[in-house]
Amino acid sequence: MARSNHIDFIPLRVAVLTVSDTRTPATDTSGQALVQFLSAAGHELVDRQLVIDDIYLLRARVSQWIADRAIQVILLTGGTGFTERDHTPQAISPLLDRQMEGFGELFRQLSFTQIGTSTIQSRAFAGFANGAFICCLPGSPGACDTAWRGILRDQLDSRTGPCNVVAHLRHLEPTGRCEARS
Repeated sequence: MARSNHIDFIPLRVAVLTVSDTRTPATDTSGQALVQFLSAAGHELVDRQLVIDDIYLLRARVSQWIADRAIQVILLTGGTGFTERDHTPQAISPLLDRQMEGFGELFRQLSFTQIGTSTIQSRAFAGFANGAFICCLPGSPGACDTAWRGILRDQLDSRTGPCNVVAHLRHLEPTGRCEARS
């Protein structure tokens, strides 16, 4: 991936959701890591919430954000594992208009170098719904770091080429200068 100095950086409006039955806002290290990464990159945090791992509560929260035209990116952390209590894929996948299969594949490839074959139990995935990019990550700060540095930092940067997800997002500027592209 290369960055172009001829293209302007477009700060994106991002919502972060932590999926957990045990974390609190004070102990949510994964959500905090994502907030720090996106803020350092120049993006805007629009909303941040914590929801227990319940299919219908997750769908309700994410559906509200999908419908909110001010939110362009939704980052979820947690609930993507392989236990009976992990429901993020079942909750969010039906909401997607298009799934980005390569995201999960690349995440597991990057994760393999850090956690070995345990990565096969990760159900990390991403896609688009109503012109918003949705990314579902495991609930550890290390996994969030892997996804950010290995995938999201570049894919959420309008200057990255030959392609990035920014080109597919709705309402690139609140002034309406850019039209929805999905």
